[in-house]
Amino acid sequence: MAGNSGGPWGGGGSSGGGGNRGNNGDGRKPPEGDGPQIPEIDELMKKGQEQLRVLMGGRGGGGRGGGQGTGGGGPVFTKGTVVIGLLVAAGLWGAASFYTVKPEEQSVELFLGEFSAVGNPGLNFAPWPFVTAEVIPVTREQNEDMGGARGSDDGLMLTGDENVVDIDYQVVWNINDPAKYLFNLRDPRQTIRAVSESAMREIIAQSELAPILNRDRGIIADRLQELIQLTMDSYDSGVNIVRVNFDKADPPQDVIAAFRDVQAAAQERDRLQNVADAYANRVLAEARGEAAQVLEEAEAYRAQQINGAQGEASRFSAVLEEYSKAPDVTRKRLYLERMEQVLGDVDKIILDENSTGSGQGVVPYLPLNELRRNQTEESN
Repeated sequence: MAGNSGGPWGGGGSSGGGGNRGNNGDGRKPPEGDGPQIPEIDELMKKGQEQLRVLMGGRGGGGRGGGQGTGGGGPVFTKGTVVIGLLVAAGLWGAASFYTVKPEEQSVELFLGEFSAVGNPGLNFAPWPFVTAEVIPVTREQNEDMGGARGSDDGLMLTGDENVVDIDYQVVWNINDPAKYLFNLRDPRQTIRAVSESAMREIIAQSELAPILNRDRGIIADRLQELIQLTMDSYDSGVNIVRVNFDKADPPQDVIAAFRDVQAAAQERDRLQNVADAYANRVLAEARGEAAQVLEEAEAYRAQQINGAQGEASRFSAVLEEYSKAPDVTRKRLYLERMEQVLGDVDKIILDENSTGSGQGVVPYLPLNELRRNQTEESN
């Protein structure tokens, strides 16, 4: 027992017998060179290898003398260890091969880097490493803000009547064919932006400034969507243009104040023109009404004269017929009717030429005119 009490690492190699190496028996410290020895690096490595063999299912080495019955210095793999390793590898392979696709997504499966199939929403299987999958959102709408919305001069465009207009618009798109989207376009977003800007410049170059600023924004947006979609389809891009939002169309910032003054003057001109047109329409309508009234009166007078003449002619024909039958009677009757017409409105004084003796040659006054006038008023 005394021979193995030299330190914690199994003996430090003492030349004397047993005894406490902390003292020399008289309570004094030993000399500096007689302290415990530091363990060697080789011993530390051997102990670490021994503990590793124990953890891997082997047995301890039984001291510093080496393991008896284990027959080697490396780890020992048992059947259980191999099974656990295979299960772990299978789990990792399954985790790499199974993947989930959300309802708004689709996946593109690649077999050794080439297109194989399109995965549907739900759980999908792609045996790794031979098959890999790219999951792409297909129903999510993506926006591209175009024009001068970002504070640049990209929205300045030349119109067909040689004016400059500043346009802001937004292109909303999604993916309708993920395979074409992945393989036919190198940079889809940049392609959409380039096509949108080119199409808008083409449309603006064929339009005039006033319709762009006022009434043709919806027409331009529809035309732009159609043109972008045709171009992207020609690229076989798998991109669907959902809509185009035409946000703003204004003159350039440097001249917008003067342009607004011109617009205000044009609106005032239109207002005055409308007032003048209303006045002209009113006066013209009144003149047309008066002309129609005069024309109607003339037509009535003409009809009256014609009817009167025809009546007189008919009456004369009737009188002539009667005259031919009885000339004397008819002549006397005509004379009396004419005298009635002539003397009917004349104030008359009747003189009796045969009156003699009394000295009065005038018939006493009778108010014949007043009597006739009273009769006429009563009849009316």
